[in-house]
Amino acid sequence: MSEKWTTANIPDQHGRVAVVTGANTGLGYETAKALAERGASVILAVRNVEKGEQAAARMTGDVTVQALDLTSLDSVRSAAAALRSRLDRLDLLINNAGVMYTPKQNTRDGFELQFGTNHLGHFALTGLLLDLMLPVPGSRVVTVSSTGHRIRADIHFDDLQWEKSYSRVGAYGQSKLANLMFTYELQRRLATHGTTVALAAHPGVSSTELARNAPAALRLPLTWLAPVIAQDAAMGALPTLRAATDPAALGGQYYGPGGRYEVKGHPRLVISSPESLEVAVQQRLWAASEDLTGVRFPASPEQGHLRTMSTTTPGASR
Repeated sequence: MSEKWTTANIPDQHGRVAVVTGANTGLGYETAKALAERGASVILAVRNVEKGEQAAARMTGDVTVQALDLTSLDSVRSAAAALRSRLDRLDLLINNAGVMYTPKQNTRDGFELQFGTNHLGHFALTGLLLDLMLPVPGSRVVTVSSTGHRIRADIHFDDLQWEKSYSRVGAYGQSKLANLMFTYELQRRLATHGTTVALAAHPGVSSTELARNAPAALRLPLTWLAPVIAQDAAMGALPTLRAATDPAALGGQYYGPGGRYEVKGHPRLVISSPESLEVAVQQRLWAASEDLTGVRFPASPEQGHLRTMSTTTPGASR
């Protein structure tokens, strides 16, 4: 594989349909822009429709906007229903949107904000859109994680919503670890289907708005170091784009920057933490996520198809 993979390596995307969450700014914007420039029909799934429209106007190609607030399961369901009404296929679902190091807050459904937005919202969205992807050869679900999945890495099943005590950094690490575990378990369930695959990516250290909520103890060092160690959002988006479009990419793979410590550089295959590879924990998280969101993936990994179904009673095990 090329050591200098860039947007020039993206194959022609005409005829493909992509949904990119959080695409009005930063990594999501650059991801959507590159896909549209290569011919894909791209839908920016964003919380702020006005900002989404402004972002779409700066892009070249077939770009439209869909309202989506990942902090609300009602919004996720409404967005999925709207997308299903306008699409007959989906080639790429890029689960990019996220929040980082936020003060203790809850989503509208009572989930800790980082876990609810970064993991549960995307889990639900994927489940509700997956049957648009299963008939499409070469379709992919790409979920954006972070090197932060290694920091205080654990899935706190005894306190998933951080109600006993709260750590901004720990909660972010849990959500990003969950992104990877979701990807690996989804790929296991998709493996025998033969069409759709699941991959993950991370941007390294990129100059975006994501770290604006960092604690003061981290914000100052990040401000000093950013000009030296960070790469711009266009470079940070390359691992996601490679996972989404490289013909050689395989289900279950994880892409990140190829430089030292995966901080920056052109994208390559990387390895996630040992904790992220624990199958029993992946499966336990999957079951908890179904219970919390009310979105069911009823097929077992051994079955030859994966059917999706949504319920209306989320939060049973919160």
